Formats: sequence, structure tokens, C-alpha cells
Amino acid sequence: MNLSRDRAAAPLAVILVLGFSSMCASLMQSLVIPIQPELPRLLDTAPDNAAWVVTATLLAGGVAMPVAGRLADIRGRKPVLVASALILLVGSLTCALSTSLVPVLIGRALQGLAMGYVPVAISFVREIAPPAMQNSAVAGISATLGVGGALGLPLAAWIAQDHDWHALFWVSSALAAMMAVLSLVVLPHRRPVDRARFDSVGAIGLAIGIVAILGGISKGGDWGWTSPATLRAIIGGAAVLLAWGFYETRHDQPLVDLRTTARRPILLTNIAALLIGFGMMAQSIVVPQLLQLPESTGYGLGQTMLQAGLWMAPGGLMMLAFTPISSRMLTRFGGRTTLALGAAVIAAGYLVAAFSAHAPWQLLVSTCIASAGVGIGYATMPTLILENSPASEAGAGVGLNSLMRSMGTTIAGSVMAIVLTSRMTDIGAGVQAPTQEMFRLCFFIGAGAAVAGAVIVLLIKSGNRPSATGAEPVAPPTSAEDTGQEALVRVR
Repeated sequence: MNLSRDRAAAPLAVILVLGFSSMCASLMQSLVIPIQPELPRLLDTAPDNAAWVVTATLLAGGVAMPVAGRLADIRGRKPVLVASALILLVGSLTCALSTSLVPVLIGRALQGLAMGYVPVAISFVREIAPPAMQNSAVAGISATLGVGGALGLPLAAWIAQDHDWHALFWVSSALAAMMAVLSLVVLPHRRPVDRARFDSVGAIGLAIGIVAILGGISKGGDWGWTSPATLRAIIGGAAVLLAWGFYETRHDQPLVDLRTTARRPILLTNIAALLIGFGMMAQSIVVPQLLQLPESTGYGLGQTMLQAGLWMAPGGLMMLAFTPISSRMLTRFGGRTTLALGAAVIAAGYLVAAFSAHAPWQLLVSTCIASAGVGIGYATMPTLILENSPASEAGAGVGLNSLMRSMGTTIAGSVMAIVLTSRMTDIGAGVQAPTQEMFRLCFFIGAGAAVAGAVIVLLIKSGNRPSATGAEPVAPPTSAEDTGQEALVRVR
């Protein structure tokens, strides 16, 4: 028996399970988008109420990512990963067996909570992967945040078009069951990296603040941006987060160590995450609408919902294809330069779309370019976070970074909606659609956000990841033979 080959195979199997499961969790982001216009009829409810089916997953995911990351730091990675998969299974079954609004909302919120799987999986990789595999593994798993959403759209459109809408949730139930079994059987158990108590008060405060702000942003278009409901949600959420921050800085074992997150590399990486998350979501909102507008408008491309999803799908594959490329870039150029290059590529994709959107294949090209940049960016951000955070806060740090990406996508959705609806034109039969100039403006805004992200990243100074002892940090050993190996690659 070749023992060295066996030791290499075990981490590879774990990485494959983590990558597959993270992609399944990310699919929940776009699962109901194809049936969103039909939800009021399917659930026998008002359109405003039906919109919460999408929003509930977004809000729950925003809360879950930092909380799950911290729980994994102090309770162990594997228990949190298995629990996240089981939560996804329960949520999917709840939706699959429901025909009314309230249980579907509960199920969708549970599906959102399963998004906590992804940041925990990313931090787990740095514990179990050999140094030579770490960059590629982190890049691949991190990219699933974008890949899942991109591939989920055509898959969900195909299922919704040819089958009853409940089939969407039966498929997600099967995927969740596979996640749970594989996570339970294949993933190794590692001792927690931190023996701290869980900060339940901090978790509640963070949840209230995030839900209020993200809820206000995502529903501002429906409620009105100056309406009392929107202002109460956003301002109230901000006030809660300020109080939460005051509490966390005085807690001896905080949910999120704000002193760590205030370090220049981490702070700027998180700001860049918001801007790059904005860039990713902008194309996901604008391009499908442009593809599906009637050709009679003079700029619409007349594609069906399924065709639009298929034109978008190669973008998700592009993110995966750039995983090994991102890894080599990280090794050669370091995280700072790689992330800035990724943001620049996103901007280039939007500029191509702004000037060449006259045929589906042209939007396909621009989407693939932007998606390549998203893949590079999503692969690089966790590396920068992990290299500048103590090992005891790795999960919480990656979770907070994932939350910032999620906030970027939420803000992008609201901004794009405001821009697109600011100037409408009649396309016949009393139907209104955004003008061509508004679509082009959205592409320019996406490019501007990406350029701003690149500038922010270039302000990050090169340096080593700090540790409590001041020594070069290492990941926990995966076996007796692994003791003493460096677990992190230095940021250049």
C-alpha cells in the first residue's frame, strides 16, 4: 500500500465533499427566481407577501454565515457542517410539502441558514489540506458562492418549466440528504481551535441588525425609499449594529473580534468584498432582463426564461475554470495583487457589455469575462482574511467576509432596480420596460463598483498573518506526520 498516496487521497476526498456541498447550499440563492412571478398565484397571496420567499433566504443567509463560522471555531467544523446540511434538508422538505405562504417562508429561511456551510468549509480546508493544495482548495470552495447561483438559474428554470414547482424542493431535498451523508461519513473530526464560550447576546444583536438593514434595503423599492417602514428598518438596524459593536469591544469572548476586523488588510478586504459582491449581482440582475425583452424593443434579445438561464450558465463554469488559475496567481503574485486583478477583470466584462449587447453571444462573452473576475475575487478574499486572522477566529472571519459579499449583492439588487425603473418605455399592450440607456448605465455602475474595489485592495499593505505569539502561524496538524508544516501561504 502506498501510504503517501493514501494521505494525499484523504484530503482530496474531503475537499471534494466540501466543494460539492458548498455548491448545493449556494444553489438555494437562485432556486425560486424562475418561478418568482408566479409565486402570488401558486401560494394564493399578495405579490408583496410572495416577495418574502426570496428575501427570507437572503436574510437568513446573512445571519448564518458569521454565526456558523464562530460556532465552528469553538464547537468544531464537522458538527456545524453536518448541522447545516440537516437544516437545509428540513427546509427543503418543508417547502416541498407546502402549498401556502407561511410554511414556505419557514422552509426558505431554513434553506438560507444552510449558507453557513460555505464559510465553515473554507476555514476547514486550511486545517486539513496539505500546503500545496490549500490555495486551489480555498479558491474552488469560495468560488461556489458565485457558481451555485449561476448554475442554479438554468437548472431551476428547466425544472420549473417542465415540472410542478414542488419538484424544485424535492431536488434540493435530495441534494441536502447527499450533503448530510457525505459530510457525516467523509469529513474528519478536528478538535475546536478555540475553547471560548459562544456569545449568544452578540449573535442575537448581529442578527437583528443584519435582518433590519438587509430587509430595509431589499424591500425599499416596494415600500418606498422614504417611507417610514424603510427608514425605520435601515436606521434602526444601523443603531442596533452600533450598540452591538460597543458590546462586542467590551466582551472578553466576542462573536466577532472587531479589533481584528479593524486591521487594515481585513477591513479593506471586507470593503472590497462588498464592492465585488455588488459587481457579481449586477450582471445577474441586468443580463437576464435584457436577454428576455422582446426583439420588438430594438434592443431586447427575445430569449425565453430557460434560454436566458442557459446563456448565463457558462459564467458559472468560468468561475470554476479559473480556480487553478486563481491558485497560481495567488502563489505568484500574492492575494493583494490577485484580488485587484480580479476586480479589474470584472470591470472589463461590464464595459464589454455596455458597448456590445446586440446579440446573446455578445452578452455571453461579457458575462464570462466578468465571471472570471468574480471567480478570481471570490477565491482570493478568504485567503487574505485567513492570512491576517488568528486561527481561533478563522471561521468567524471568513463568515463576516461572506456576509459583506451578501450585503454587496443586496445593495446591487436595490440600486439596479432603482436605475432600471427610473426611465421606462412602452413596449406594447401597456407593458413598460427599462430603456436601453438604463441598461447601459447599469453596466457602467457595475464597472465603477469593480474599479473602486480594485483601488481599495491596492491600499492593503503587504504583511504576514499575525498570531497570538507573534510566530508564523500554522494550521492544526492533520496527522502526526504533518506536525510542524506551515499551513498558510504568505501574502506578498
